[in-house]
Amino acid sequence: MTTTASPLRAVPTPCTGVCTLEAYDICHGCLRTRDEIGGWQQMSDAERERMMDVVLPAREAARA
Repeated sequence: MTTTASPLRAVPTPCTGVCTLEAYDICHGCLRTRDEIGGWQQMSDAERERMMDVVLPAREAARA
């Protein structure tokens, strides 16, 4: 019997456990939109990396 293990995602979720949506539908904890949170599992690793390396840091900088 051969089993195929599901591949592990290399990019973990940015969720911090502070799940409160603020103005513009942005989560206070992870800075993702409702759609981004809901679609995280369907994103490719490249899309996730872009969120972590580009999108979320830009939102954090804009927040300050």
